Amino acid sequence: MKKRKIPLRKCLGCNESKSKRELIRVVRNKEGEVSIDLTGKASGRGAYICNDLECLEKAQKSNRLSKALKIQVPEEIYEKLKMELDEQ
Repeated sequence: MKKRKIPLRKCLGCNESKSKRELIRVVRNKEGEVSIDLTGKASGRGAYICNDLECLEKAQKSNRLSKALKIQVPEEIYEKLKMELDEQ
């Protein structure tokens, strides 16, 4: 049997390529709403962040999430991400 290809995505904080399942996806839909996509299947433009608070802080400080999604990310999304990381 063939080996399945594991999709890799790049973290916005540490800039490392990791398995898609290891990362948290933040998505912007067609209406311009930004949300956290834990399933990884929501339609829209996505950006990925590691399950690490340090990576999230780097991405927030350099505004990488807003640049990747091409929209200003609300502060409440960062707060939800921090809460999600605290739970893990």
